[in-house]
Amino acid sequence: MEINRQSYVEKLVKHKHNGLVKVVTGLRRCGKSYLLFNLFKRHLLSDGVKEDHIVEVALDDDSFERLRDPRELSAYIRKRIGRQHGKTYVLIDEIQMCEEVPTLVPGSKATISFYDVLNGLMKLPGIDIYVTGSNSQMLSKDVATNFRDRGFEIRLHPLSFAEYVEATGKDAPTAFEDYITWGGMPLAVLENDDDERSMYLKGLFERVYIKDICERHGIQDDYVLNNVVDAVSSSVGSLTNPHKLVNTLRSMLNVKTNDHVLNGYLGYLCDAFLFSKVLRYDVKGKRYFDTPHKYFAEDVGLRNARLNFRQVEGDHLMENVIYNELAIRGYNVDVGVVPISSRTNGKQSIRQHEIDFVVNLGSKKLYIQSALSIESSKKRDQETLSLRKSGDFFRKIVVVGGMKRLARDESGIEYVGVIPFLLDRTILD
Repeated sequence: MEINRQSYVEKLVKHKHNGLVKVVTGLRRCGKSYLLFNLFKRHLLSDGVKEDHIVEVALDDDSFERLRDPRELSAYIRKRIGRQHGKTYVLIDEIQMCEEVPTLVPGSKATISFYDVLNGLMKLPGIDIYVTGSNSQMLSKDVATNFRDRGFEIRLHPLSFAEYVEATGKDAPTAFEDYITWGGMPLAVLENDDDERSMYLKGLFERVYIKDICERHGIQDDYVLNNVVDAVSSSVGSLTNPHKLVNTLRSMLNVKTNDHVLNGYLGYLCDAFLFSKVLRYDVKGKRYFDTPHKYFAEDVGLRNARLNFRQVEGDHLMENVIYNELAIRGYNVDVGVVPISSRTNGKQSIRQHEIDFVVNLGSKKLYIQSALSIESSKKRDQETLSLRKSGDFFRKIVVVGGMKRLARDESGIEYVGVIPFLLDRTILD
């Protein structure tokens, strides 16, 4: 079985020879190397590019160990390019393994890094550079800062639900049940044995992600970090107050930490693409709240495995999957808050009601509510109250469980099943 990441190949193709280093970032083991060295290279060859005009360097391969010195890497690529005519494509995997070294200039304390190498190579005529970087070393902010506006980031995600259906060939309802349990990490999708799949997903946290974060940030004892991971995994889709989380860790687990340390760890988890932090936005007041926030897992299978599959709740996982789909489609997403006043026993009060997702892309804006079931009229009224009281005329959609076709009620609110929502990329157009 081959997993086709066609939308990402198209992004790479679209930005060929745009004068920028194409940097593929994302969660480790989500398929960055395969995208570059298999799918994109196949496109180049089919497009008539000669094999000797493609320079491949896999820095995690011990045969390329000496190229982890940036000077050696530069010399190797320049020699391979030589005096070739026409366009040359340079593909480098795990670029963060190219270590920073002191410059050879006598008496200088300056250093040279792979950023310097790539920025220098970009000045050569006809060269087009593509690199992948592990999440713990190749962060979005690093790309923006160190490539001096000559880097273009392409964020790779685990498989979307549509990709999952295509890869597995399962019918959509069965595929959805499996997807919210096992997620879209490519090797987990290819594995047919549930025990092996579970062990693989658990092992990624234990042997890869936690280790990467500790190495990058100099964390000697990962006990607190592991407990923060568990706490955030358990609360996906729920409001998370860092200060309250500190108190919970102290009282229930006897974990001694503070707000500053916890905020740092939460930031590390987001920088590593394991979780996404979503801010709360006052729809009427048009301002952001400082706290609390929501965190969503980049892959629900990883999240479930981290919790030993104890908390596989359909409502929270469906909300998480919807958020991930919106991110994959390139939308900016906030959690909406609508203050609604009411009078009880003669007393006036204001309560904040939530819109799960305030979705923005350029001038386009819409509201999405995730509701696994709205069978009763009371439940429907509860789920749509914030939408009806938003005070504006932006498009409003309630995503429900199942296969329901898109339909609109008398108040203009639309309803659609989660499966057609995930499979139809035009549904928000």
